[in-house]
Amino acid sequence: MRSITRCLGLASAAMGLTALTALAGTGVADAATAGQESLYAPSALVLAVTAGPDADEGTVLRAVTLVCAPGRGGTHPAPRAACAELRRAGAEFDSITTPPVTGPCSKEWDPMTVTAVGVWEGRRIDYEHTFANRCALRRGSGVLFAF
Repeated sequence: MRSITRCLGLASAAMGLTALTALAGTGVADAATAGQESLYAPSALVLAVTAGPDADEGTVLRAVTLVCAPGRGGTHPAPRAACAELRRAGAEFDSITTPPVTGPCSKEWDPMTVTAVGVWEGRRIDYEHTFANRCALRRGSGVLFAF
């Protein structure tokens, strides 16, 4: 049942993201006429935080959209910072979700999974990472999954 609920939730988020990216374009990229390439490859993601060892078995706690190109926006609380973090990392999500070496967190196993699904600079993204607990999530997810 959770899998069905998750699929419906992600399908709704994907449809919302499609509508959002259709409406988000402004400026120079919109000036392209039929048959011309846009100046910007699209970058739009659905980000989610799930309680559980993986996205299929867990319960989605919260999800946001993040649009980085051609403009910045979405429902992410800090789209500029999140887009900048992704650009600095070269969209290598593992470099963003690697927990710091220092800093106290308990050793309890209460897994939290983050996912990113969508398009980054025209390339399909389907990313998933599981943290040991909420503390590890807060310490190791950067701005991108801080929502």
